[in-house]
Amino acid sequence: MVNVLFVCLGNICRSPTAEGVFRALIEREGLAGKVGVDSAGTGAWHIGNPPDRRAQAAARGRGVDISAQRARQVELADFDAFDYVIAMDRSNHADLTSLAPPAARDRIHMFLAFAPETGLREVPDPYYGGAGGFDEVLDLVEAASRGLLDDIRNRHL
Repeated sequence: MVNVLFVCLGNICRSPTAEGVFRALIEREGLAGKVGVDSAGTGAWHIGNPPDRRAQAAARGRGVDISAQRARQVELADFDAFDYVIAMDRSNHADLTSLAPPAARDRIHMFLAFAPETGLREVPDPYYGGAGGFDEVLDLVEAASRGLLDDIRNRHL
């Protein structure tokens, strides 16, 4: 089993969206028993809360239900449990790198590194913007999810 953890700041917008999109992708590809997926935040503000209603609506518009997810904070044990720890932006990457044991730092990746065709390095935080930001996040997450799955297939399956 290859396990993937998506990480953003509060675990209510970008990372739950990525978890839902990636889970749907691995299910469509028949890999649900071979690839595990979860999400978390670097901050503790939203622990136990569902994803942002706007994130849920945007995901639902693309056939992905993320309503049952609940926010949690990254824990030290995650670096043992997950083969890929995927950061949405540079700040999340820096926080994860400072938290991770040195031997686990090679598991931390920028999500958009798996979608170089986007020309972007970070998935923007849509929290303080309008609904269009959530659609942009979905576009980027869908592209990077395909690239991440290709990487998993090439390296692990």
